[in-house]
Amino acid sequence: MTNNDILKKLRVALKLTNDDIVDIMKLVDFNVSKSELGALFRREDHPKYMECGDQFLRNFLNGLIIHMRGPAEEKGDKKKTGQKDES
Repeated sequence: MTNNDILKKLRVALKLTNDDIVDIMKLVDFNVSKSELGALFRREDHPKYMECGDQFLRNFLNGLIIHMRGPAEEKGDKKKTGQKDES
């Protein structure tokens, strides 16, 4: 299974549009255009097909985490996690 296959399956499973994916990538400061996304979702034998690299997929997954859960908490912010402050 290629990175392109993984990206396609996640897009379908999560019902993401190309606009959603562009917004998700912006969350991790990775700019991508809709035409670049279109090239990733093409068939391998298409002349405009582009292979999805590890860096793109990694950034997409990191952005997806932020999109689904929200931004990461600060390490010093223990009140939200339910931990007691030891001071």
